Amino acid sequence: MLAGTFAMNAYNLADAWFVSRLGTRPLAAMAFTFPVIALLTFVAGGIGTGITTLVSHAIGRHDDEDASRLVTHGITLTVAFTSAVSIVGYLSIDTVFGWLGADAQTLPLIGAFMRIWYLGALTMSLPMMGNGILISAGDSRDASRLMIFGAVLNIILNPILIFGPGGLPALGIRGSALATVISQTISMSWLLYLLYHRQRLLVFRRGGLRGFPATVRRILRFAIPCVLSMILMPISTSVLTWILSGFGAEAVAAGGAAARLEMFAFVVPMALGISLTPFVSQNFGARRRDRIREAKTLSAAFALLYGGAVAVLFFLAAPRLASCFSADPKVVQVMVAYLRIIPFGYGMMEVHRYCGFMLTGMHRPSSGMTLNMIRVLVFLIPLSWLGAHFFGVRGMFSGRLITDLTVGSLGLVWVSLHLRSMTPQDAPPQLPAVAAVSEAGFRKEPT
Repeated sequence: MLAGTFAMNAYNLADAWFVSRLGTRPLAAMAFTFPVIALLTFVAGGIGTGITTLVSHAIGRHDDEDASRLVTHGITLTVAFTSAVSIVGYLSIDTVFGWLGADAQTLPLIGAFMRIWYLGALTMSLPMMGNGILISAGDSRDASRLMIFGAVLNIILNPILIFGPGGLPALGIRGSALATVISQTISMSWLLYLLYHRQRLLVFRRGGLRGFPATVRRILRFAIPCVLSMILMPISTSVLTWILSGFGAEAVAAGGAAARLEMFAFVVPMALGISLTPFVSQNFGARRRDRIREAKTLSAAFALLYGGAVAVLFFLAAPRLASCFSADPKVVQVMVAYLRIIPFGYGMMEVHRYCGFMLTGMHRPSSGMTLNMIRVLVFLIPLSWLGAHFFGVRGMFSGRLITDLTVGSLGLVWVSLHLRSMTPQDAPPQLPAVAAVSEAGFRKEPT
């Protein structure tokens, strides 16, 4: 999933880079679209997490009929939700972005981008959900190929549609939105083919939507906590930026540059984290407590080793890295402090994140949300404010370090307690040695 994770991040990077060639105002228009797109992505991601977790659990207990019902109903729910949001969003572009502060010169550019994006929003939400389902079915390679293919196609189409080389019409910022929609449409078509023909998890038959409300309730039990957890991320970032702004624009610039380095460093452990929820949910369905415990041990060890290596690297290279971003002495000073304090909590921060994924996989989404709320509301924001108030910018960074060390430990304890409550089973139920197809048309594979 590492290549797929890089590809996923490449969408926004490619769009922003090519649009920046059009000038400052189109790039500003793109910046205005990020909060709205991020919010919709969080909601679609939450629904996708609910579907992925439940499908993984059904596969783990060898209930093919429930797995296909969840996928079919989940896709229906995603289509209905995305369509409703797209209609409302399309009709309220000027109102929403005017409220966000876009001026009269920027609003037409935002409208040109978002009208196309809303028309193709379904192509964003379905691949996001479907990739998780493929991972649940053990097909992470195709999930990765889908993301890589879409990202590469988006990079190819962006300059063609934006600038119009060779006499083609130059669409400007609309071309960027169209490139994204086209690439995601092709990825979505490929995904639906895999789910229908290869995995046999997407089934169309008479009465296929029977029990749809009950399935929606099951999905929302996971989706709502996941969405709330994800929304906490931009909220905490905004609050911490506000605290940091008290030390001047240089401190904000340093924090923003360091955060970009963090995002790059987190790509590798996040690739592992993406796989944890379906892996744990599968084994939770099979009642394989031993495999979940092993996953906890190995993922925590990886997070600590990787985080420790990154921390040492950042500590030693901090002055050189800071000088690459700015020549301002104050910016360099603050960024060096950031890179020599906060990274020593990276390992435990990833442990905390992994524990949230595992709790969701063990059908404890509310526990995962609560763990995240404790991190942000009980530790991160109060300790950062207290550290900044009494010890300056270094105190604020130390508050973040203490937070990560504390909540990582808390997450490990929390997951261990839930593991103890599980009923162990030495081995999952065995399937027939020969693949068979049930009367309902659901595929059953040999173990």
